[in-house]
Amino acid sequence: MGERVRGWMYDLLKGARVLDLTTIVLGPLATRYLGDFGADVIKVESPSGDLFRYVRPARSEGMGAGYLNSNRNKRSVTLDLKSPEGKNHLLSLLDGADVLVHNMQPETARQLGVDPDSIRNAFPQIVYCCAAGYASGGRNAELPAYDDIIQSACGAADLNCNDKGEPKFLPTIICDKVGGLHLALAVLSGLIHQTNTGQGCYIEAPMYEGIASFLLSEHLDGETFVPAIGTTGYERIVSPYRKPYATKDGYLAVLPYSTRNWVEFFTAIGRTDLAEADWVRDPAQRSDHIAELYETLAQAMLERSNSDWLKLLRDLDIPCSPVQSLDDLFQDEHLNDIDFFSEVDHPTEGRIRSVRSPFWVDGVDEKPDHPAPLLAEENSLIEWHKRDEQ
Repeated sequence: MGERVRGWMYDLLKGARVLDLTTIVLGPLATRYLGDFGADVIKVESPSGDLFRYVRPARSEGMGAGYLNSNRNKRSVTLDLKSPEGKNHLLSLLDGADVLVHNMQPETARQLGVDPDSIRNAFPQIVYCCAAGYASGGRNAELPAYDDIIQSACGAADLNCNDKGEPKFLPTIICDKVGGLHLALAVLSGLIHQTNTGQGCYIEAPMYEGIASFLLSEHLDGETFVPAIGTTGYERIVSPYRKPYATKDGYLAVLPYSTRNWVEFFTAIGRTDLAEADWVRDPAQRSDHIAELYETLAQAMLERSNSDWLKLLRDLDIPCSPVQSLDDLFQDEHLNDIDFFSEVDHPTEGRIRSVRSPFWVDGVDEKPDHPAPLLAEENSLIEWHKRDEQ
């Protein structure tokens, strides 16, 4: 395989044209992934711009850190979709587009004339993808939704409750980011359908249903069966002993998972009684006693230092990691090995730190990332790249 090139976009989606009407995080993150893979993404903004441009910190107005991190590898045009001129410009872009993507509420899309019926009747070749808060057909279909709302609605805040039973938001916009991945997957699936049939399609990737299905993949648990043979909540995940464990001088995440992991761990710490126990060696019985195992693990971890544990556990090939802060990531040796962070010069924002695409692709052409665009950066010049010259 070729030498790895860091922080570059790949030509996997070269020639694909994506008209991006999304805002804030979910949609822009989805289209950033498409841009990272080489799609020609034109970001359509209102004259005042995507609201997320103005979230601090920032060096200059309209170029906040979050916006910079979610909008590389795109170009920007501002259109007033309430005006005849803006609508006509949008129609001219749609005429050459492969994909239209937005995260508006359905009524807003109708008012602006970008609802599914209007667009697909005029442009049957379009892959039309929308990521509203809730699926059409349900009573919440017209309600607004953001990450905090969906964390509350789908059970995430309840799963993350504190020791007083008070629900808490996860300290990340998990619903926006997972929703962005779902939306990107929807666009890619639509493009394959378009390639195979020559026809467009309509795909919804609603935030609420997407996150509910994401959580219930493991947490449906006993309610998977009818009649139920247990409650919701995957026992290993909700165990109070599933946590970073205190050691003599810090905290460590440890996850013996296979039978071999557990047997070798207990042998190494002198608990041959557990290493030889039938219920430890049998995966089904071990699952029934997972809370007991984790409690035993928590007690054992107190006996050694982080460095001693890391050497032992890695020698045994048992998954483990020290607990790092976000700031620690800048000095993480593995991330530095793969040039995960890079410093680039933005045309207006000066020197900025960039997080490279997590993907590495061999066998396709690569190009340097394009920094996140200024508002209306190409208004008078915007047109689709030629498919063979992108």
